Amino acid sequence: MSAHSATGPAGARPAGVHPTGGFAFRPVDPAADAAMLHSWVTAPKATFWLMGDASRADVEHVYADIAQAPHQDAFIGSYHGTPAVLMERYDPAHVELDGLYDAEPGDAGMHFLVAPAETPVHGFTRAVIAAVMAEIFADPRVRRVVVEPDVRNTAVHALNATVGFEVVGTVTKPEKEALLSICTRARFEAALCTR
Repeated sequence: MSAHSATGPAGARPAGVHPTGGFAFRPVDPAADAAMLHSWVTAPKATFWLMGDASRADVEHVYADIAQAPHQDAFIGSYHGTPAVLMERYDPAHVELDGLYDAEPGDAGMHFLVAPAETPVHGFTRAVIAAVMAEIFADPRVRRVVVEPDVRNTAVHALNATVGFEVVGTVTKPEKEALLSICTRARFEAALCTR
């Protein structure tokens, strides 16, 4: 699938309003969003994003590359009009996990980063990951969401479990040892029912 198609590399519907309300997603504009994204990816809590030393120009370049890539794309998620999350969606058979796991048709990879907040809101990150997952599963062709966070990122492992991810095992990537986890559509829907 191509990032230049109407549905993007993971086959998701065009970005739009999250079906549960409050969240809306739009494609990243590398030039216009670079300063904002730079402040997000270089924040102390974004350590596992691996861009702590990036310049604003570096960030713009990375997201310009993603915008042109055939198997990945990036979105800004806003909550009631305020930018709140960076979501990257990719085809894990071609990006990030190529050759590292048994890919299946309908797999979509995902990364997300919540914007730094002066006053954190309890439960907001859980709402964000649920919105991100709902956005990805809005495409009926997506059967599973696949993630590969750093094994040391225990906070995100716990968060992933709240939306139905199951740990498959570890994979070694050039930049990290990753905890491969997969969430089926059924597990996500079941997790939402228990929230």
